[in-house]
Amino acid sequence: MYPSKQDTAHEMNQKPSPPLPAPVTGYPAGPFINQHHNEIHSHPIQHQQQQPGRWSSGLCDCFSDIPNCCITCWCPCITFGQIAEIVDKGTTSCAVSGAIYGVLLWFTGCPCIYSCLYRTKMRKQLMFEDRPCNDCLVHFCCDACALCQEYRELKHRGFDMSMGWQGNVERQNGGVAMIASAPPVEQGMKR
Repeated sequence: MYPSKQDTAHEMNQKPSPPLPAPVTGYPAGPFINQHHNEIHSHPIQHQQQQPGRWSSGLCDCFSDIPNCCITCWCPCITFGQIAEIVDKGTTSCAVSGAIYGVLLWFTGCPCIYSCLYRTKMRKQLMFEDRPCNDCLVHFCCDACALCQEYRELKHRGFDMSMGWQGNVERQNGGVAMIASAPPVEQGMKR
């Protein structure tokens, strides 16, 4: 019932095990799927322990991904649509977001009004610092560089941007789409 003297002496001589490292915050490099909500999310962690992260590439590292840099310079609505679909977790399609961006670009010449909101949303999801300056200012000064940086970050996190949200979820689930539905209900009384 009580521990023997040998057991307590053995426990006292053992070195305490080192503490486990804190889990990584933000979107994981290999997305984890919450099968109940069909969402890609990070490891659960309490807000007091979270440290703000940093972008995996700099704002002016546009030429590290030449194809995306060219697409973003010539037709930024495509890059923005891909980013918005992933950030919105599939609730808004790439085409709709890209069209809204294109309309704002055509009629106002200032689509950064819309794109800076997605940078803020993405930064909060990834728990990044507001660096190098305010999100709106980053998009206002160089919208193309900001879009390229956001695209590279999501790509760095393991997303295949050409597949969209649903394609990434299906890829993670091994090609099986997770559709949330209620179990079938039988009508009437049966003996």
